[in-house]
This record gives sequence, C-alpha cells and structure tokens, in this order.
Amino acid sequence: MSEQTALDDPHAQPARKLGDYLTNALIVGIIRLALALPYTARVRFVGWIVERVIGPIAGYRRRALRNLAMIWPELSATRRAEIASKCLNNVGRTFIENYSAKDFPARMEKVTPTGPGSEALQKAVDEGRPVILVTGHFGNYEATRAALVAKGYDIGGLYRDMKNPYFNAHYVKTMEAFGGPVFPQGRKGTAGFVRHLKGGGQLVLLFDQHVQYAPILDFLGEPARTAVSAAELAIRYDALLIPFYGIRQDDGLSFECVLEAPVPHSDPLTMTQALNDSLAARVRAAPEQWFWVHRRWRADQP
Repeated sequence: MSEQTALDDPHAQPARKLGDYLTNALIVGIIRLALALPYTARVRFVGWIVERVIGPIAGYRRRALRNLAMIWPELSATRRAEIASKCLNNVGRTFIENYSAKDFPARMEKVTPTGPGSEALQKAVDEGRPVILVTGHFGNYEATRAALVAKGYDIGGLYRDMKNPYFNAHYVKTMEAFGGPVFPQGRKGTAGFVRHLKGGGQLVLLFDQHVQYAPILDFLGEPARTAVSAAELAIRYDALLIPFYGIRQDDGLSFECVLEAPVPHSDPLTMTQALNDSLAARVRAAPEQWFWVHRRWRADQP
C-alpha cells in the first residue's frame, strides 16, 4: 500500500481502527446478551434498546424525524415521533432476528408466501427462468427469503459491505445462515451472482438506498437517486422482476410474506419507478415498518 493510499484509507488510521473495534465490541456484547434470552424476550429487548438508547444516541431518531418532516409535513409532530419510535424498534427487532441463525429460519419455515408473484415464481423455476426478487428495508427484508429457502428455493443475496470491517465479518455470516449463496457488491460478487442468475437461479436485491450518480426517480413524492441495476439485469437475462415484502404483524414477532405481480419488462427507468411506487404504497400503508433512518434523499440532487 502506498503512503498516499494509506492516508486515504480510514481503516489504516489507528484512531479509526480503534473506534471500529470498540463499536463492534459493543455490538457483539449486545448480540451475545440478547442471544442468551428466549426468542420472544430477545426480539423485544433489542427492539427496545435500539428505540430508546442506540437510535437517539447514534442520531438515527433525528434523521428519521427529519425525513418524516420532509415527506409528510402535514402530520403532527406527535404522529411523526410515534412513527420514528416504532421504526427504530423495528430496526432493532430485524437486526437480532437476522442474527438468530436457528430460531428465525425455523419460525419462517411455517410461513407460506402469498400473492400473485408466488405462482409466477414457481412457474419460472419450473421453466428454468431466472428470477430477481426485489424489496426495500421494510418489515424484515430477510423474512421472505428465509421462508422461500425453507420451501426449497435456492435464493441468493447481494450485500453491501459495512464500513466497519470488524462488524462486517460476522454480519455476512448472518446472511449465509439463511441458505442460498450470498455475494458482495463489486466485481467479484457481481460475477458470482450473474452466474447464479444465468443458471436459472433466484436472487434477492434491496434497492431503496441512495446510490451516487444513479438516475433520479420519484419516491414518496420527492426526487431520490435510485439504482436501476435490478431492472437492467432482468432485461439482460430475461428474468422475472418480482417485488416482495416481509410485513411484520401486530404481535411484533410474526410475518406475512407477500410476492407481488412481476413488473412487466419495458426499460430500466420505467421498471425501477414501478418498484419505487410499489414500495411507496407499502410505506404509506405501514410507515412504521420502513427504515426512515437511511439517508434516502441527498442534498446533491437538483
């Protein structure tokens, strides 16, 4: 590594490395404490600690409130605060569910996905046609993949490396625990999931985070840079493009898994806008379940 590269690499700086190490140590401590609890208590505990402690300290609550005020200024401050609190609770629950490598998949084995996309998925598998399943950070985005893997589907996933390398090492293992291959973003990972897709496999992609230089499309009435890669891959490999959602139920522990009708092939922008519209409808129906903590709308947009 050159001197200049070392200076540019935040993980090469001792202070940053120490901070990453300590942050990961705290996270691992919470995970280990939670995993020692019975499943129901575990999920409720981490939901509470993210809602009441981690979310406010880390600035996630403030960011959620800012996003909510931009999208729905007509809502009362009380209602926006309620949505932000429940959002953080859902984030915490999702986090520890995805670390419950045995308990969570076992619960999802009992769930049968519904919706018009379910039949379309099975038909495509029978015909050897690839399928791209697309969702956002809503409910628990791993719930439906876990349910489908339990039914025998070989569903791969694409993930974005976390900035904290210590955390990333065990974060990746949580996705591998649900079955089906997982691939990191980047040249190597892309090659792997393309091979999986070309072989008639199924892939899960999340598309609802800001991507620099991506096209600007409408999301919840505001311009948002949105990756069109899922639609591009669907067109290139003649894959079905199916929006899906793992919707948390009122008990806070169970899920309804819904596969919507496939998005018709046209062009990447039109298809991706359809995905945005699908997710926006889900967010409007259950705003507490979407991750308002992300920086979805950025100031670099005109």
